[in-house]
Amino acid sequence: MTHRSGFACFVGRPNAGKSTLTNALVGSKVAITSSKPQTTRHAVRGIVHRDDAQLVIVDTPGLHRPRTLLGQRLNDIVRETWSEVDVVGFCVPADEKVGPGDRFIAAELTKIARRTPVIGIVTKTDLAAPQQVAEQLLALQEVMSFAELIPVSAVDGFQVKQLEDLLVTRLPEGPQLYPDGDLTDEPEQTLVAELIREAALEGVRDELPHSIAVTVEEMLPHEGRDDMIDVHAFLYVERPSQKGIILGHRGERLRAVGSQARRHIEALLGTKVYLDLHVKVAKDWQRDPKQLRRLGF
Repeated sequence: MTHRSGFACFVGRPNAGKSTLTNALVGSKVAITSSKPQTTRHAVRGIVHRDDAQLVIVDTPGLHRPRTLLGQRLNDIVRETWSEVDVVGFCVPADEKVGPGDRFIAAELTKIARRTPVIGIVTKTDLAAPQQVAEQLLALQEVMSFAELIPVSAVDGFQVKQLEDLLVTRLPEGPQLYPDGDLTDEPEQTLVAELIREAALEGVRDELPHSIAVTVEEMLPHEGRDDMIDVHAFLYVERPSQKGIILGHRGERLRAVGSQARRHIEALLGTKVYLDLHVKVAKDWQRDPKQLRRLGF
């Protein structure tokens, strides 16, 4: 069975139903919702886990006619995100006429539609009569040429599954990008520590499965750069011999752990990361209440 994985984003003017749709797709399976520091440019809104695919939904600021420099910058971020995702969903509510704001977005999307498939989504069908939904689909066809057009309702679940399938078929084949399991609403530092611990366990699970704990001491913007975050973290083991296992020959193993963890953290935070990782021995920490508290258990 082939497995697909990749990124999608929903665009549309404010209140077009993007967030509700994201939540409906991700459902109870929201894996990562990032309470991002402002340095993050692409927040992961949620992850749809399936046996055959992993669909990562990325949030974008709403696109609008910019009146300020910040507005322009935000628009640039949106365009940048569009150029990096595998598929874009353009949301237009069923109960509102297609307006100038929608046309403005469509004109922008037309520029990327050659490379990136754009799916037209008529949202909030529960608020409109079938005739109105049909008219809206026709009106949307006039605006630009879409890879697909689909009416959905996040509220009553109408065609949400079909939309998910449409998005998934547009993703490239590839492995999972994020681990299974719920990471909902975890603070970012917890997620980062988890990703480091996961990378550290890769390949040494049998020798020290539970003996590794990770604490993220601090996460700060990198001095002089607004596109990078410094992450300072400690990896704790219980005995000096385990420290040797983690470090590996001349520190090679720890370097490998660091680079794997960094890739995952960058994907999570949507920004470049400098990862500063040190190994410490905390003697028998699993049995010591004071140390357990310090390590966040």
